[in-house]
Amino acid sequence: MAITFTKMHGLGNDYHFIDTEKCPVEDPAELSRRMSHRHLGVGSDGIILVQPGDAGDFRMRIFNADGSEAETCGNGIRCFAKYVYERGMIDRTDFVIDTLAGPNRVVLTTDGAKVVSVRSNMGEPKFERGEIPMEGPAGRVMEEALVLDDRTVRVTCANIGNPHAVVFVDDATAAPLAELGPRIENHPKFPQRTNVEFVTVKDRANIVMRIWERGSGITMASGSGSCGSALASMITDRVDRRVNVHLVYGVLKIEWADDGFVYQEGPATEVFTGVWDPNVG
Repeated sequence: MAITFTKMHGLGNDYHFIDTEKCPVEDPAELSRRMSHRHLGVGSDGIILVQPGDAGDFRMRIFNADGSEAETCGNGIRCFAKYVYERGMIDRTDFVIDTLAGPNRVVLTTDGAKVVSVRSNMGEPKFERGEIPMEGPAGRVMEEALVLDDRTVRVTCANIGNPHAVVFVDDATAAPLAELGPRIENHPKFPQRTNVEFVTVKDRANIVMRIWERGSGITMASGSGSCGSALASMITDRVDRRVNVHLVYGVLKIEWADDGFVYQEGPATEVFTGVWDPNVG
């Protein structure tokens, strides 16, 4: 059965969205591996399934380019909200999307029938080592030495629905993502692997981030990665509780609010709709 999909991105972090009520997907992991391939498929960081909600209004399932399932996705959640609202699947601008990391409440800013930006509640952050999770003694992981084969890096870790290891560097735009990213992601101290962010702090309200995303490799942006980077900068007292995260194609606004929750706000963009023939390729 042919599968209708819509390619969308949040600041360059791109996914194929599939409404499973109209196009059932039997093996989403394999489909993601095939569709996401940059040369043999359509090209993306993964696929996202749009499904009816359990506790919330909708359910979002995220599969990375390598077929692994992610707990949550900040850029994906904004695109998801735009997808369902602009297709008339919901007429409210404030609703809840279920994820493996828990419910995510989104609030849309609209211009007529179009979604301009989305603010989402990414939940309460976790910093204890066992909650990342990361092997080692109890406590927070703050600028802790992580030994690789030929060098040592220092990581500060946070979990905002999924794990993040942040390395502070002088110039994030020059960080060796392809070299160090997979080595940190797959380090034996991270039993569930980890997302890896390289961060440069510009001032107390602005950071620059580049990411090696667990299961997808180098991506242009990450909503949860922006949250993880901001949180790591906050708990090490490098920035205030509201920060702009500068990515390759734009800026995300991250706030660790007084209610204890982390909010991210930014744009979502629809690229095109196409049809995938599972019998080809």
